[in-house]
Amino acid sequence: MTTPSSTVPIPAAVSTPRGWLDEALRRIDADVNRSADTHLLRLPIPGGPGVTLYLKDESTHPTGSLKHRLARSLFLYALCNGWVREGSTVIEASSGSTAVSEAYFAQLLDLPFVAVMPRGTSPAKIAQIEFYGGRCHMVERASEVCAEARRLARSCDGHFMDQFTYAERATDWRGNNNIAQSIFEQLAQEPHPVPDWIVCGAGTGGTSATMGRYVRYRRLPTRVCVPDPEQSAFFESFRDGNPDATAPRGSGIEGIGRPTVEPSFQAGVIDRMVKVPDAASVAAAWVLRDRLGRSCGGSTGTNLVGCITLIAGMLREGRRGSVATLLCDSGERYAGTYFNRDWLASAGLDIDPWIARIDGFFRTGAWSTEGDGWELATADRPERQGTP
Repeated sequence: MTTPSSTVPIPAAVSTPRGWLDEALRRIDADVNRSADTHLLRLPIPGGPGVTLYLKDESTHPTGSLKHRLARSLFLYALCNGWVREGSTVIEASSGSTAVSEAYFAQLLDLPFVAVMPRGTSPAKIAQIEFYGGRCHMVERASEVCAEARRLARSCDGHFMDQFTYAERATDWRGNNNIAQSIFEQLAQEPHPVPDWIVCGAGTGGTSATMGRYVRYRRLPTRVCVPDPEQSAFFESFRDGNPDATAPRGSGIEGIGRPTVEPSFQAGVIDRMVKVPDAASVAAAWVLRDRLGRSCGGSTGTNLVGCITLIAGMLREGRRGSVATLLCDSGERYAGTYFNRDWLASAGLDIDPWIARIDGFFRTGAWSTEGDGWELATADRPERQGTP
């Protein structure tokens, strides 16, 4: 395995005992300084006057997704804990955006990076990881990735980042320019600067934990809603208070949903969850492309469906206010899947009825949660959750 090259290597030794660590942290800080904060976009709802929908566009990060924030936090956490040192091989269990972003930061620090992923991962994802100097290590089944990542870390005296365990711990949920603080600062001059809801899906659960903790810490009335794909264990775990809930297969929406409940998923700081069919998630991404003028991935579509259920409720009650969500990544990554009619047909996803229904909501504000196979399961946080 070769270490990715960079133009200025981190010195092996300087005048302080923590010379390499100091320089590694400086490089990460410099990367933050080179990147402006992501935009907060306003999406008009002609059929819903009085309620404003905002999307935090995370696709503009250097690695193109919300996971850039997570990767940066995981590296800072591992560095300051002494887990990653000069020459350490960094290993992650991921076939998606987290691996791409971690490969970027590993290259920034001249560290080898290995992504453990299931065989059959798309060539486009592999190419993105390799573009940043990472190496892809294949396993036969998705259920094997974490165990294999731990084995590799032990064999090379490297470090397994383990995003599913450390996502909620690595992010400073009190502030320090985290995504929640950024949203509220950008809303400060808007008509409704404190949103009724923040909506975000869960992959690791780290982002929803940050949102929920931040609004509680700041004593804000904002509630947090997590829409979940149909093949994910998080919704059933939340609804039933069952941390051992499982789903029969992996999520069809990349980046969110898990077959088991991951350690970073913090149900106690979530106020509501919505179960979203995959066809609805993809359809929402198609509608958003037309209404926003840019494409996004399926997880953003899941978020949008969650927002629609909340805004429809606000409209029925005659309430004014705002709802904020995340545009997680660009739809360019999914040109051959979610935005490909042949692929959708092979996956058995009929998105046209959902496109009509979602587009109709934007035009008229009308939305029903039931009837004709349109049911969207919803669960509010039981009081028993969040207690020790």
